[in-house]
Amino acid sequence: MAPTIDRTVIERIVREVVLSQSTPAGKPELVVSVSARHVHLTDEHVEQLFGPGHTLTVMKDLYQDGHFAAEETVMIVGPRRRMLPSVRVLGPTRKHSQVELAFSDAISLGLDIPVRGSGDIAGTPGCVLVGPKGVVDLSEGVIRAERHVHMGPADAAHYGVADGQRMMLRVDSPCPTILGNLLVRVDEGIKLEVHMDTDEGNACDIDHARKVELLK
Repeated sequence: MAPTIDRTVIERIVREVVLSQSTPAGKPELVVSVSARHVHLTDEHVEQLFGPGHTLTVMKDLYQDGHFAAEETVMIVGPRRRMLPSVRVLGPTRKHSQVELAFSDAISLGLDIPVRGSGDIAGTPGCVLVGPKGVVDLSEGVIRAERHVHMGPADAAHYGVADGQRMMLRVDSPCPTILGNLLVRVDEGIKLEVHMDTDEGNACDIDHARKVELLK
């Protein structure tokens, strides 16, 4: 029998959906990115997992400037030794390590994870990360990242929103959907981009969307 290729090996790291629709003058171009399971690491944990002096190697630049999918992957081990092999590391490194999973991933690991904003990891479940040179036992840091929209100050002014407020994303697809409670994150030098996970992307069939629209 031909060997079975694990889903995580062929899964895309980030699926960017730029809808080819005519954009009215003055309206920002909206990109929707579907993020597969991934890991953010501290410098210390990079060395612990991949060896002393090791730094992350860029495999693919992501939509936001300075962010990238790294060549490095780790195994995630949950309770009762359930595991996800070859989970991609994203860069650059951070002050705290964090694992971002969809609910379906967490179920397969035997974890009950909360929906949190990135970086809000206090009191969350932990897991074990296994690399080629070592192991990291995270006491906390496994979350389902809540869906959110990144935007710069000009985009925020266009939509009339501020950092920390909430919006909706209307998806016109074979599975038309309105995703509510979209967290607004405003910062300098940021492009307009919605992030959702694979469960959300599949549920609204974002790959076949004809149009997406941000609403207050």
